[in-house]
Amino acid sequence: MARRREFDREAALGNAISAFAEHGYEGTSTDKLLDAMNISRQSLYNTYGDKRQLYLEALQTYAAQSIAEQLQSLNGGSPLKGIESMLNAFILRPSKSCLGVSAVCEFGHRDPEIAMLNDTAARALRAALERRISEGKASGEIDAGINETAAAHFVMATLSGIKVAARGGAPLEALRDIMRLALRSLA
Repeated sequence: MARRREFDREAALGNAISAFAEHGYEGTSTDKLLDAMNISRQSLYNTYGDKRQLYLEALQTYAAQSIAEQLQSLNGGSPLKGIESMLNAFILRPSKSCLGVSAVCEFGHRDPEIAMLNDTAARALRAALERRISEGKASGEIDAGINETAAAHFVMATLSGIKVAARGGAPLEALRDIMRLALRSLA
């Protein structure tokens, strides 16, 4: 008879997400994962497969949660306020590590499965941004001459830049300055 799992799978996955976000895939040894997740090696293999499968599940879970949070912020209030809320939500996060940016920096597009997960998340966010920017143009809150796709790319690059700057230790006020300049460019 199979032994019952004695740990919270979701909590362990959350700890793996944090470890991968902080140290990257290559920088997170199996032993680091086991310590972070507080599970045995056998539990890792029985529950998640191997380190790569765990990483893919962690990245997929992180991307889904991150996009859901970003969309919730983005869809609150007016279009420009929604964009501000989305950028500010990351600035105010206690942890400045982002598994998505970490994955892009570490793998780029050389790993098709990781690239697909990152590209899917990026497409969802870009589409939502384009919609909100279009709404802002229609209401007069965002400059009518702005191209929605280009502006969405710009906001996404700004968000990534904020994430990298935060990871590099930029002070809160510097991150807010980046956000304010980006918002000003849209009005």
